[in-house]
Amino acid sequence: MDLGLKGRVAIVCAASRGLGKAAATGFAREGSHVVICSRDRKRLVQAAKEISVAAGKQKVTVLPVVADLTKAKDIRRLVATTMEDFGHIDVLVCNAGGPPVGAFPDLDDSTWSAGITLTLMSTVRCIREVLPHMQKRKWGRILIITSLTAKQPANDLIISSALRPGILGLSKILANQYARDGITVNALAPGYMLTARQEAISKARAAKKGISLDEYMQELTRDVPLGRCGNPEELAHVILFLASTKSSYVNGTTISVDGGLIRGLF
Repeated sequence: MDLGLKGRVAIVCAASRGLGKAAATGFAREGSHVVICSRDRKRLVQAAKEISVAAGKQKVTVLPVVADLTKAKDIRRLVATTMEDFGHIDVLVCNAGGPPVGAFPDLDDSTWSAGITLTLMSTVRCIREVLPHMQKRKWGRILIITSLTAKQPANDLIISSALRPGILGLSKILANQYARDGITVNALAPGYMLTARQEAISKARAAKKGISLDEYMQELTRDVPLGRCGNPEELAHVILFLASTKSSYVNGTTISVDGGLIRGLF
C-alpha cells in the first residue's frame, strides 16, 4: 500500500531510541525526510546514521537536532531548523519520556512541575510551533504518543495518569478546530512496549519483588490478551498509517496499541 509519505517532512520528537526511533525509521523507509531530536547528541547522531541505513535505497535526509523538550527555546529552534532545511512541515510526532514516578506523598511541587513541563507543555509547545506552517499549506498530521494511562490510570504512575487524559482533551479540541485547515490530530495510547525504558522499569520492579526479570515480564503481561509486550515497530506501523493520505477521515481519535490491555470501550 502506498501511504503517500514519499517526500513528506516529519518531525519525530525523542527519537534517539525506543518508540520515537522506531517511528522515525518507519518514515524514512516510506521515503519521508525525518527530523529527529534528543538531548543526547552522541546517541542522536548514531540514531540518525542507523535510520539512514534502514531507509535503504530511499533518497531521504535524516536530520538530527539536539533539543531538550522541556525548554521552549529548544522547541522553537527545532521547528525553525526544520523550516530552514526543508521549507515545510507535514507531520509532527509528539513524544517525550515518561514523567517522574513515585508514591503520592513523595511527589512534591517541583516533581509535579517537572512532569507537567515534560509531558504536557512539550506537547503544547511543539504543536503551537508547527501549526502555522501546516495551516499555510492546508495539510498536516499531528500525532501524539501518550500512554495507556491516558485511558486507564495506573496506581504507580500518578503524574502520568493525571496528565495524559488532559492531553487527550487537548488533542480533541485541536482536531475540532483545525480540521478545516486540512490538519488532523490523533493520539496513540501504547501499552507495554519493549523499549529500553520499559526494560529498566521492569528490572527495578523485579528486583524490588525479589523475582527474576522473566518472572516479572510474565506477571506484567498476564492481563494482556495477546500475552506479550509489543515491539516499537508495531506502534510505528499505526503512526505511519495515521500520518498517511490513507487516514484522511481519521481525526480526533485515540488509538490503543496495547494488545487489548485497556479494558474500556473507548
